[in-house]
Amino acid sequence: MKKFLAGFLIGAILAFPLGINFGRDAPLLSNPLEAKPDIPDKVLERTGELVEGAKEALHEATKPIGDKLKK
Repeated sequence: MKKFLAGFLIGAILAFPLGINFGRDAPLLSNPLEAKPDIPDKVLERTGELVEGAKEALHEATKPIGDKLKK
């Protein structure tokens, strides 16, 4: 039981920083405490993509009505 707990503790200590770096798309062996989170940039980028997709879908949905109104 002591070996299991020691292995679990060592594994958790090693896996935690690797998981943080993996989640941030940073090199795995870099320092996770120095990496600045770029979450606002990612949110803005993904929101912009979502808005563009919604605009295209809206234009495609209203295209038949616009064609009828032009006639």
